[in-house]
Amino acid sequence: MNDNLRIIPLGGLGEIGKNMTVIEYGDEIIIIDAGIMFPENDMLGIDLIIPDYQYLMDKLDKVKAVLVTHGHEDHIGALPHLMRDVDAPIYATPLTAGLIEVKLRRAKLLQDVKLITFQANDVLRIGAFTVEPFHVAHSIPDCVGFGITTPVGLIVHTGDYKFDHTPADGWPPDFAKLAEFSERGVLALFADSTNADRPGWTPSEMVVEEAFDKVFRQAEGRIIVATFASLISRIQQVADMAQKHGRKLAITGRSMRDNTKMARKLGYLNIPDDLIIDIDQLNSYPANEIAIMATGTQGEPSAVMGRLAQGRHRSLRIQEGDTVVFSAYAIPGNEEMVYRIVNRLFQRGANVLYERIANVHVSGHASQEEMKLLINLVRPKFLIPIHGELRHLKQHAVLGQKLGIPAENIAVVENGTPLELGPQGLTIGERMPGGYIFVDGAGVGEVGWSVVRDRDKLAQNGFFIAVVTTHNSNIIGQPDIISRGIINMAEAEDLLEGAKETMARTVKTYANSRKSLNKPIVEALNRYLYAETGKRPFVQVIVK
Repeated sequence: MNDNLRIIPLGGLGEIGKNMTVIEYGDEIIIIDAGIMFPENDMLGIDLIIPDYQYLMDKLDKVKAVLVTHGHEDHIGALPHLMRDVDAPIYATPLTAGLIEVKLRRAKLLQDVKLITFQANDVLRIGAFTVEPFHVAHSIPDCVGFGITTPVGLIVHTGDYKFDHTPADGWPPDFAKLAEFSERGVLALFADSTNADRPGWTPSEMVVEEAFDKVFRQAEGRIIVATFASLISRIQQVADMAQKHGRKLAITGRSMRDNTKMARKLGYLNIPDDLIIDIDQLNSYPANEIAIMATGTQGEPSAVMGRLAQGRHRSLRIQEGDTVVFSAYAIPGNEEMVYRIVNRLFQRGANVLYERIANVHVSGHASQEEMKLLINLVRPKFLIPIHGELRHLKQHAVLGQKLGIPAENIAVVENGTPLELGPQGLTIGERMPGGYIFVDGAGVGEVGWSVVRDRDKLAQNGFFIAVVTTHNSNIIGQPDIISRGIINMAEAEDLLEGAKETMARTVKTYANSRKSLNKPIVEALNRYLYAETGKRPFVQVIVK
């Protein structure tokens, strides 16, 4: 048996989102998190992306547990997909378990998955691993990191964290536990890198509370606050402000409603029943007595804010005098879509506030000074930056070196690169093939990059389809042509005539060839259309 501890990051390294890490010793595997990532601008039609966990498919019997750090989508969103293949219990804190339960029930998997609840400072013994969850502050309650004692030493996985002394839930990070780990000796620290390029300290959640108080005090019309469906702390802050300033609170967006219901049931949201109204009751109250919480801060066209910007929401319309608050950062790659929605909301008469012009959101991730403090608290032998794009991982490595960790003891790797820890130290293996698994409607993994590239080509250049009937060396009748996205075909008589002449000429040229007529006609049309329009549309020809 291999005496080394093997760690394989399957998501979250080299990107923001879809966090997932496999930890393997002998015949036993534990998994930390299984999240989703939002599609980038060039991933047309893709709903979301999950980690490629092909590495696990011939080792499913070795998986002993799935450990979850907290309830954000980039850490739990892929569980309904993963748990169709993995037969192992999920371990999570009470709120996180409740949010996972919502997802599993929606996926009709709740009866098939064992969900085990733990508290921070419990001790979990899972095969060769002793797992000690410790509380960290983030932007959602019940968030933990893990100290994992393995046969080769103690490793610490931070999850998402920041050192907030005044968090929204009143529960600061467990500095004492981190110091205790240091006393025992930490072999390796796997630490969040999201804000590694931000100097200083990340502001406390209390900054947001002060900003919301000002918004609620000054707004004369309705207030619509958009945030992530799983950002439970923000929902509580908005509810508190609504109660303080005499407003009723409506929640729209299925995922946010479900999460709010679960968090209230578990006691993580303290919202009086008489504060909440249904979205259909809005017209029963004056505008200055209404607050609304909604989803869609990442520019998703199907989420509430996207539909409001387009005027397509079933029961809600933007009114002149509404104040819309975007209480979330735009995830890298989503900026264009987010600001397009912001602009459209302005066009509809709303006053829109977002993090660049008001303190309506603060990051849930540590900045450089907090990262330095963590490293000095834990004093690991090896540092492995996680959770971030490559630029974040690299900057985190620079911070580690400044604090005295030798460069050879820091591993900056991307998804699919195995690490081994053992008597010989830290070894970096060859990166395994893998990539994105696209979720496209009901399909999971059925759409790949080739389909996405076709969609991009169609979006950029349109398509041109011709149905041609031939006999000997002639075209019989007129070709049927269907085209979209090139030019206005109703006004393109000359272009169509030229295309028909190009096809007729090509048929005459290749009529006696043993080769199929399809390819030469497509090539001739490609040349002709590019010469006439400067475009390279998707061309397809059907020859009868």
